[in-house]
Amino acid sequence: MAVKRPVVIGIAGGSCSGKTSVTRAIYDVFREHSVVVIEQDFYYKDQSHLTFEERLGTNYDHPLAFDNDLLIQHIKKLLVRQSIEKPVYDYVQHTRAEEVIHVEPVDVIILEGILVLEDADLRDLMDIKLFVDTDSDLRIIRRIMRDIKERGRTTDSVIEQYLSAVRPMHNLFIEPTKRYADIIIPEGGDNEVAIDLMVTKIKTILETDNVL
Repeated sequence: MAVKRPVVIGIAGGSCSGKTSVTRAIYDVFREHSVVVIEQDFYYKDQSHLTFEERLGTNYDHPLAFDNDLLIQHIKKLLVRQSIEKPVYDYVQHTRAEEVIHVEPVDVIILEGILVLEDADLRDLMDIKLFVDTDSDLRIIRRIMRDIKERGRTTDSVIEQYLSAVRPMHNLFIEPTKRYADIIIPEGGDNEVAIDLMVTKIKTILETDNVL
């Protein structure tokens, strides 16, 4: 009997657009089935060869900040029902942590991150592509709150980074990937209709034995 191919859902959007809320809403529906979330920002490149001062200059909103080769390799392994060791990123030291997270093969793979639709090879692995579209003023407020609470940042540093890198990178690299999306979801996790449509589509694919 042929091995069922997992369903791969790509969820992109700007920083703090609500990607995680959409991801969680879909995950909660399939948690009893077999689902895993692969976060693109766990796949920032290892910077252990750089000094701490050099790491501080990293532009985390640029496509080159990500180790897409490793990410693609891991998705391909999950697609053939092989386990992976997902990396962990240390935002305090600004490099990849020594620990990893063991991930077993599943039926539904949710790939979430600001630039998951930017790489053509990565897009080719996806069955459904989503873009979460949220106003920039709401995204910057969420980012300030998150980075202060979870990443030990100051308000001034978050705003400076937003103006110098996050905003221009969003306009240059993230926003243009909206054209690759099958569905654009305004307002993130609050858009219950769009999420219900996604859940229905995923269930349809699963019920047809994943013949895609």
